[in-house]
Amino acid sequence: MTPVRARLSRLPLRVRLVAGFSAATFVVLLAAGALVYWRVDYALDRNLDAELEQAASTLTPLVSATGEVTNRDAAAATGVAWQVVDADGVLLDRGGPAGTTPMLSRSQLAEAGTQTRTFNVGDFDILPEAAREPYRVQVAGTPTTPSYHLLVAVRRDHRDEALRELLLQLVVAGIGTLLITAFVGDRLARAALRPVERYRQQAAAIAAGATDLRLDVPPGRDDEVTRLGHTFNDMLAALERALDRERHFVNEASHELRTPITLLAGRIQLARRRRRTPDEHEHVLNELEIDVARLARLADQLLTLGSTAATSAPRETEHSDLAAVAARMVSQRRLADPGRAGDIVLDQLATTVPVALADVEAERILGNLLDNALHHGAPPVQVTVDQPAPGWARLRVADAGPGMAPDLLATATQRFTRAAEARTRPGAGLGLALVAALVERAGGELRLCHDGRHHPSPAPGTPDCDHGPELTVTVLLPVGPAQA
Repeated sequence: MTPVRARLSRLPLRVRLVAGFSAATFVVLLAAGALVYWRVDYALDRNLDAELEQAASTLTPLVSATGEVTNRDAAAATGVAWQVVDADGVLLDRGGPAGTTPMLSRSQLAEAGTQTRTFNVGDFDILPEAAREPYRVQVAGTPTTPSYHLLVAVRRDHRDEALRELLLQLVVAGIGTLLITAFVGDRLARAALRPVERYRQQAAAIAAGATDLRLDVPPGRDDEVTRLGHTFNDMLAALERALDRERHFVNEASHELRTPITLLAGRIQLARRRRRTPDEHEHVLNELEIDVARLARLADQLLTLGSTAATSAPRETEHSDLAAVAARMVSQRRLADPGRAGDIVLDQLATTVPVALADVEAERILGNLLDNALHHGAPPVQVTVDQPAPGWARLRVADAGPGMAPDLLATATQRFTRAAEARTRPGAGLGLALVAALVERAGGELRLCHDGRHHPSPAPGTPDCDHGPELTVTVLLPVGPAQA
């Protein structure tokens, strides 16, 4: 940034607006004044040239071969100054107010040659007393002797006086216009920026702690400032909702974390009440390990859910094969617990289902759905992967358990939401919330269906839901590019 621009940028916005408005007005006035001055000057010169041409047409036939005018009365009747000079600038004859000195120099005569030319003699000056002998001279040839020049001239006093008066009026009018426009521009800038200053004061009050305050936007108006106010109010409302959500999340997280921490503290106090054998200490440590693992899982889910919800910026898209992820995870579950290998049934209706998700995200989605189905539902758990419609990939997890109540179906994806009978089972009510956050970030949709009820209802252009009595969790994801 140049020093001039840097200094200008430090000026108040109102001053810069008025200065810019005044500068633009000055340029327009200067251009308009120059155009008016040029047109008037041109018109006045044309009037003088018409007079010179009429006088020249009268005097030209009167010039003899010796350079003298044959009829001086007729020449005097033209009312102009005239001279007859040869090619060297020697004065041969003159009449009217013309003096004894040729009105044009030899260089001007040579420039004119045999053509008819017009010259202004005597400089034009703004002050009338500074101009000396102002003439407009026309050079014309003579029919008798081509080497002679007839100089016909008229005074420019009235023309110059008119231009001086016009210039003075243009300057006065321009200065007056600049002052008026600067004053009006300052008033308009103050009026336009007054709501902005009011918004600033109200924003400062909000920053100081008045979170329930909103910008005072006048109703019934739709301009840039009012739209800015509405945008700020929408932003403040969104921030307030986000703060409420975070406050609610922190309160619920604190409540959920308090239980395992209290259990840990109670078990430690109980273990210290009396001396124990190594076997008893081993048993206590095993119980503490279970509680610590549960606490670690809860903390990991909270961190994952928080990072997933906070990530709203565009990210580099990764891709995976949903069918391959499902086959791999079901195989791992069966190998980890061979006694319950038949509890999970995989139904792959498509061999390859590419989705715009990383492998770890797809595994986390399916892993949480399988955990919910096995812990809160009943086997067999049916896992289906297919492509029900062009552009969509579908993952369905259904179990034979009792399902969900209608009111719980609508809130099951919220954090820490659990049915009353599920509070004695493992989990903190974060699995479906994490799945919903991952699916939403990928541009997909999570549906919960049970006994003909669906949440949310299928949107137009998306695949329909199942209508069976079992609880079915459906994940719809946009199809990604096929992997090599």
